[in-house]
Amino acid sequence: MWRTWANLLTLLRLLVAIPCGVAAWQGSWTLAAALLTVAIVTDLLDGPVARRFNHQTPLGGLLDHTTDAVFISLVLAGLAARGLVSLWLPALVMAAFIQYTLDSKALRGQQLRSSWLGRSNGVAYFVLGSIPIYTRALQIAWPTDAVIFALSWVLVTTTVISMADRLWAWRASRP
Repeated sequence: MWRTWANLLTLLRLLVAIPCGVAAWQGSWTLAAALLTVAIVTDLLDGPVARRFNHQTPLGGLLDHTTDAVFISLVLAGLAARGLVSLWLPALVMAAFIQYTLDSKALRGQQLRSSWLGRSNGVAYFVLGSIPIYTRALQIAWPTDAVIFALSWVLVTTTVISMADRLWAWRASRP
């Protein structure tokens, strides 16, 4: 049952991931903004569509989260290549997602377990990736590149804290 409207929306987001990351890297801000908008809309719709048609599955949840991680990592990598965010951030986003997936045992079909900090970071990754793209596409001068770069380091820090917390919880749960 992987061929559902919700999963098709998620796959559409995956299809625009590389072009959006490349557009950000090349400074094609209007194209990057359009592709980012497609990604945000499909991310907002896939969950409600899955619930509406009763197509919620562990595979669908894993596909959604994987697509989000790949998409935002590629966008952040494009922005990092332009010096707008820390080079560490896209790598840490993927590392945190891999840890989250393994810790949640999602590969065995179990529901993904998230933490408050992890969910907050996930939203913040998209917000941070959106700011330089939309501000440049709309020719808005604020926030400055220095503010965006500093915010990326805040996310590097909170991602490391989130990963350490998940590791600590995992170690504490072992016999």
